[in-house]
Amino acid sequence: MTPKKWIESTNAIGITSMSGRYGGTFAHQDIAFEFASWISIEFKLFIIKEFQRLKADENDRLKLDWNLQRTLAKINYHIHTDAIKENLIPAELTRQQMSFVYANEADLLNVALFGTTAKQWRDANLGNEGNIRDMATIEQLVVLSNLESINAVLIHKGLQQGERLLQLNKIAITQMKSLLQNSSLKKLK
Repeated sequence: MTPKKWIESTNAIGITSMSGRYGGTFAHQDIAFEFASWISIEFKLFIIKEFQRLKADENDRLKLDWNLQRTLAKINYHIHTDAIKENLIPAELTRQQMSFVYANEADLLNVALFGTTAKQWRDANLGNEGNIRDMATIEQLVVLSNLESINAVLIHKGLQQGERLLQLNKIAITQMKSLLQNSSLKKLK
């Protein structure tokens, strides 16, 4: 059976056959790949391996973007901790008491952005490795980094924690809306 007869008898779409000087049989790439895979098992294996390689490259690129944002958030956290050390921690506190102050301020940011503390998130996500920030999206990490800087400024200004939480939450909502509507960020994904 010729390709032309097969196309006519099956009403095939996605494949054409023309005779003449510039003729030939042309098919959509998916159909062509399937025919080539049927003819050559080596070709089929090549297609599968290439697909797997491309998906791995894509995942590595996305992981790199996420890791970069996570690293920036960690670096920016030093600005936040310095503001806490300079303004919220009296000299007479023990190391354990100081760690509670730092954790309390970290949870302030978590509540402002994620709506939950680190402990509440861990209790609700027992099967997950890592913490709430390890599971954050790129957009959330960008906002978190911004919130750390803003909270440091608010601490230096002497605002109480409740006031800071309200302001940081409003900022987080505004920034998340802006980032999620940004078409440039959607292209990166």
